[in-house]
Amino acid sequence: MKHTASGRLESLDILRGFDLFCLVGLEAFVHALGRAVDAPWFKPVTAAFTHADWVGFSPWDIVMPLFMFMAGVTIPFTRPAEGGRARVWAKIIKRVVLLWLFGMMCQGNLLALDLNRIYLYSNTLQAIASGYLIAVILYMTVGLRTQIVIAVLLLATYWAGMEFITVDGYGGGNYSAQANFAEWVDRICLGRYRDGAAAGADGSVVFASWYNYTWIWSTLNFAVTVMSGVFAGVVLRSGGVSRTGRAVILVAGGIALVAAGLVAGIWHPVIKRIWTSSMTLLSSGICWMLMAVFYYVVDCLGIHRGLGWLKVYGMNSIAAYMMLSCVNFRCVAESFLYGLAQYMGAWYEVLVSAFCALIIYGILLLMYRRRIFLKV
Repeated sequence: MKHTASGRLESLDILRGFDLFCLVGLEAFVHALGRAVDAPWFKPVTAAFTHADWVGFSPWDIVMPLFMFMAGVTIPFTRPAEGGRARVWAKIIKRVVLLWLFGMMCQGNLLALDLNRIYLYSNTLQAIASGYLIAVILYMTVGLRTQIVIAVLLLATYWAGMEFITVDGYGGGNYSAQANFAEWVDRICLGRYRDGAAAGADGSVVFASWYNYTWIWSTLNFAVTVMSGVFAGVVLRSGGVSRTGRAVILVAGGIALVAAGLVAGIWHPVIKRIWTSSMTLLSSGICWMLMAVFYYVVDCLGIHRGLGWLKVYGMNSIAAYMMLSCVNFRCVAESFLYGLAQYMGAWYEVLVSAFCALIIYGILLLMYRRRIFLKV
């Protein structure tokens, strides 16, 4: 198994880089290109970079689960910290707190410095933090079989709550955007501090009808998504199995998980926005297969040519995500390019999006060459 000089699994860094490149460098460009081209033949491309409206699964829906999955893969590869268990737990708590604060900076309006606009739980980094915390506690305290049993129980608990709990007109098998059980849990637990919520004139809480992501009840399955990464990491570290054999196990496991998710989806819909159990199984299976492909190509076949640039994103994934979410690079791009708008029409947006992506990549490349990595 090939590792980087720091002991990192190289295929994991490249896969993470691929995920972040799609998010940071490609999404906005593809949508701008779609508007400029404005042709029916290009619509499938833009659709692939668009989340499913509600039920169903788009290729773009894999970006967040893959990010979370890879956080789990790293857990079996993490070296024990010096200083004993207290040191280990301190690092875990620090990581969770930092991810949570970064998530509030990205999407929780923490940077607005206005308490009336704060959202507590609204971002991918916070979903990673909560899922990682549960997964790492289980990894450190119980055996693999028990972890698998708990993962199954978490999936079943989520499903049972959605199906059988009815309260205030929510739940009871209702999977609509405004009346599912996970929606009720978020409204009760987060209240005014839920994304899209605001205080009404009479002191009540007004929830935005357009916002239908859920977080509290979905945390059960966030944990399973990260745990699926842990299980993949265990396969990748398994002794007595060839590297090719590990890739085969990942492919077989991925196919089984995808099949389970599709079958479960017949009764329990695949909905990413509320992170249903069927979606968790389906997306985890896709993640396993993607990990298998990258592991086989990079670590088994030793093919690195043309892939190294993805490590620029992969080894500074948090920095890339933070820059995308918190810094308005469009202002910088338009400072250089605004004079071209009058000549380029819709293609001006394509140029601006490409320029923004290049700025972020340039910063990440400079950090990479100077060995500066934002770690949590």
